Amino acid sequence: MLRLTRPLHLLFAALTYLLGAGIADYLGVTFRPVPFWLGLLGVLLAQLTMSILPEIFRLDSEPLAEGETRRARQTLRSNLLYLSIASLTALAIILYGLFVTHQLPLASFLFPALSLAIVLLHSLPPFRLANRGFGELLLAIHLAYVIPTIAFVFQAGNTHRFLAVTLPLTFLAFTYFIASNFPTFAQDRKYGRVTFLTRLGWERVVPLHHIFVVFAYIFFLVMPAFGLTLPLLAPAFLTLPFALYQILQLRNITLGLPPNWKILQATASAVFGLTAYFLALTFWLR
Repeated sequence: MLRLTRPLHLLFAALTYLLGAGIADYLGVTFRPVPFWLGLLGVLLAQLTMSILPEIFRLDSEPLAEGETRRARQTLRSNLLYLSIASLTALAIILYGLFVTHQLPLASFLFPALSLAIVLLHSLPPFRLANRGFGELLLAIHLAYVIPTIAFVFQAGNTHRFLAVTLPLTFLAFTYFIASNFPTFAQDRKYGRVTFLTRLGWERVVPLHHIFVVFAYIFFLVMPAFGLTLPLLAPAFLTLPFALYQILQLRNITLGLPPNWKILQATASAVFGLTAYFLALTFWLR
């Protein structure tokens, strides 16, 4: 069950949340501890729900864990349903508490509402975009754009042009999810899971992956147009060697060389996770 909660995604959510709050701190916004901590708990609950809710609606013949019995599968799905209901209930209580205690203006709840909409569109029938080839894109948008924006808005009460830094971060998040699909490609096709990779095929997805990686770092270079200086964003380029290695690994796979899935996943995780971490650390320390 722990595997299905995607602990790494929760770590990514915490890092991007710290990035959004760090941008607010860099701009001189007074730190507000109650919205900060409750907002962090809220985005973790939303990300947790986004991870476990799609598992409930898998085909009954599709296993959730290796070697499980049909009875164990049904029990696990029931537990996931109860956990997701509890998570969404706790999230609603957090937002209601912030509202009635006047911790945040009403306009601040736009992005939490967007987060909830993405979670539900990603997971629930009849939409269930997680199985229509759009799940990776929604996950990337939620992690790299919506969550840091929530953190910033909960501190500042409005948005700011500096949040443009989430655009290249969203590209890197998307490439992380694309790379993560390769190790499970055969299994996804076997059980009829429609991911971005199975929908378009690896012949189209690999070049797109390379383009997204390159565009991410190009967008970092043009961030001065939004008032962000290159010295401020320089730590993001520390992950560029990992990104180039990620491109090389997928290129080798297309050439028929034996893949090392663990190294590929570790590289993709490092590119997105370390970029978010370095940026968050820079904004908090400046």
